[in-house]
Formats: sequence, structure tokens, C-alpha cells
Amino acid sequence: MKRFDVLTEGLAFPEGPVVMPDGAVVVTEIAKGCLTRVTEDGDVSLLADTGGGPNGAALGPDGMLYVCNNGGFSWNTDGGLKPHGRADDNIGGSIQKVDPETGRVETLYTACGDIVLRAPNDIACDAHGGFYFTDHGHRSGRRLDFGAVFYAKLDGSHINQVAFPLIGPNGIGLSPDGRKLYVAETSSGRLWSYAITGPGEVASPDWPSPTGGDLVAGLPGFQRYDSLAVEDCGNVAVATLRLGGINVISPTGDLVERIELPDPYTTNICFGGPDRRTAYITLSSTGRLVRMEWARPGLVL
Repeated sequence: MKRFDVLTEGLAFPEGPVVMPDGAVVVTEIAKGCLTRVTEDGDVSLLADTGGGPNGAALGPDGMLYVCNNGGFSWNTDGGLKPHGRADDNIGGSIQKVDPETGRVETLYTACGDIVLRAPNDIACDAHGGFYFTDHGHRSGRRLDFGAVFYAKLDGSHINQVAFPLIGPNGIGLSPDGRKLYVAETSSGRLWSYAITGPGEVASPDWPSPTGGDLVAGLPGFQRYDSLAVEDCGNVAVATLRLGGINVISPTGDLVERIELPDPYTTNICFGGPDRRTAYITLSSTGRLVRMEWARPGLVL
């Protein structure tokens, strides 16, 4: 197990780390319904109250934070904090825009046409004034909402569905050249890729696919994927649940390395530092944001 430093602890299921221009890291605290700012020295302060369940986040080219809000989970506290399905007081899924200077929160999207957003999870901005995001969906008793991938404009003017159906789509990211979209599916433990043909548009594979994408890699046994980040060389670093850690996967699907971490809910990773070789990782059930040296530079989220 590689050595890491705990930047801060005591967070309420942190996810969605974003390195800000000043070196601070903003995380979502899903169980508190807020965004939290953590300085390089570990000082913690409230950035914004979003309500619901803020999940994945990304810094847009306009300097605003874009947040996937799943509406709110119920929680199991046995052996650490763990999500346990849709909360009774769930406020509904949405995409929010947050001003990091003032904390002002604006709701951009709650639906795509007549498709109501159920549990937006993770987000990645592109170079065309838009972003891709996953909607994880919910399970209720014997009923399951299939998830999907959507594309939307930063200014709130347009949203369209990109890929459907998926079973618990979670992490999402773009290849360094912006021509490939990666999506991690939690329930199946699979990493999918989609060839981007235009903003918010992907090509269909040449063979039948349940998600409309090409399979890059899958996890053996009872493991699940969570969020992901892409390295500068094109490798995809995917957080894994149950056997907590980060799997680094090449674009051709080979396992480059695995970093073990001591939390079964190792959920998110992003890169920062002057050479982008510092990884910030959320250990969510134990409420920690940690950092460690990384073997290769990562892309800016």
C-alpha cells in the first residue's frame, strides 16, 4: 500500500474533489448537502449549501463549479458512513452551478425534455462549452431506474441524452484529445468507452452493446467502479469499491497498476500540484480527503 497523507478528516461522505487555481481542494459532502473548501494546510471551510446530495463536481472554463446533485441519500452508519438508497426527503436530481467566490447556487437542469434527472453523479467539461454527466438512477424495492449519460451546455441552454441504458453509471471522463468518452458502470464493474463524433454525440459500435459503448475493462469478482480521472498519457484511473483502491487502466484495457487504499468506499480521484502528479482521493466512508504522489501526471479535471 502506497503512503498517503491525510489532508483532512471528519467529512460527511466526501466526493467530487476539484483542485482550485489557488491549490485548495473543493469537495462535496453528500451527507451534509454542501461544498467544502480544504486548503493545502488542511483548513476546512464551508463554500456553499447546495441541499440534497451534491456528488461529482468539475471546474468550468468560466471559473464556476458545476455540481451533480443526486437529491439526497439515506445512510447506513454501521461500520462507517455508507449510502443506503434514495432518501425519503430526496429533493430530486439536478445540475447546479456554484460561484466559488460567493457560494451562490443556481440550478441549471432538472430534466432532459420529459426525462426527469434522477441521481446525477459525475461530470466532465469539454472544450466546446459543455459537459457530459452520468445519471446513476435509483433502485426502489424490485424496481430499477436505468441510468444514462447526458450532455449539456454550461449556459443552461441545451441538454441531450448521449447513452442509454446503463446500470448505475458513475465516473466519467474524456481522453486527452477529447475524442473518447469514458464511463464507469458501478453495478457491473465495467468501464465503457464511446467515440465522440461531435459535442454531445457519440458513434454506435459495430457490434451489439447493452450500453451503446465499447467495453474497455471489467472487474473480476464482487467489485464495483466509482469515479475516475484520466492521466495525461491516456490511462484511466478508476476508484474501486469494496476492495478499496484505484485501478489504472490503459486505453486498450490493460491493468497498468493497482493502488490499495484502506477504505471500501474509495470513491474519487483528481490531480493537482505544479506538475499534476499529486493525486487527491476521497476515502468516503471514513470521511477523509487524502493526497499522495502519483507516478504519472494527470489531466486537469
